[in-house]
Amino acid sequence: MTIQFTENRLVKDIVNEFPKTSDVFKRHRIDFCCGGNIPLVRAASEQSADMDVLIKELNEVIQKENQADDLEVWTDSASEDIIEHVINQYHRPLEEELSLLSPYVTKVSRVHGESHGELLQVHQLFFELKHELLEHTSKEEESVFPMLLKLEDPQIENREEIVTYIRELEREHDHAGSILKKLREITSDFTPPADACGSYRLVYKRLEDLESQTFMHVHLENNILFPRYI
Repeated sequence: MTIQFTENRLVKDIVNEFPKTSDVFKRHRIDFCCGGNIPLVRAASEQSADMDVLIKELNEVIQKENQADDLEVWTDSASEDIIEHVINQYHRPLEEELSLLSPYVTKVSRVHGESHGELLQVHQLFFELKHELLEHTSKEEESVFPMLLKLEDPQIENREEIVTYIRELEREHDHAGSILKKLREITSDFTPPADACGSYRLVYKRLEDLESQTFMHVHLENNILFPRYI
C-alpha cells in the first residue's frame, strides 16, 4: 500500500495513523511529539530533509508493518485504556531503565570524562532528565490521570482545572524534549567514538532507546489523550 502524503499533512496526524513512521521522523530529526503540529513540508524544510526521500521512507515503513494492534491502542481506545497503556508500557519500564542506566552513566563519565569532555555533559543532562521524568510520571499517576477519568462523567462541566494541569504537563514534555535534543547533539546522534569501550557504547545505545520511548510516550499523551479534554 502506497500512501499519497500531501505536503500539508500534519506530522502528528501521520504518526497517529501509522505509529511506526515515528522511526522515520526520528531518523530525520523531525519532532513528531511536542512539535508535531506542523505540515510535513515545513518539518522537512526545517531539518533540510529531502521530501522525496522522506515520503519514500514513510511508505516503506507502512508497507512493512502491520499496525492494526497499535492503531487500536493509539486512536480507538477509551481514555482509561490509554492511561493504563501509558502506565504499564511507558511509566513502569521508564522507572526501571532510569534506575538501571544511572550507574552506567556515572561510571562512563568518571572513567572517560577526562578524555571525552562531552560525557560530563551527558552525566549532568541525564540526571536532570531522570529527576524531571520521575517527578512528571508521579504527578500524572497521582493526580492528573484520576482527574481525567473523572471527566468521563458527562455531569462534570468544570474543566478549567484539568486544562491548567494539562498545559503544565505539556510544558514539562517540552523541557524533557529539549534535554533529549541536547543529549543527541553533544553525542553526535549517540555515535560513540572509535576508542569507546563496551560500557561507553552501551550507554549511548540505551540513551537513544530512552529517547525513542520518551518520544512515543509524549506523543500518545500530547496528541491523542490530552486533546480529548481541551
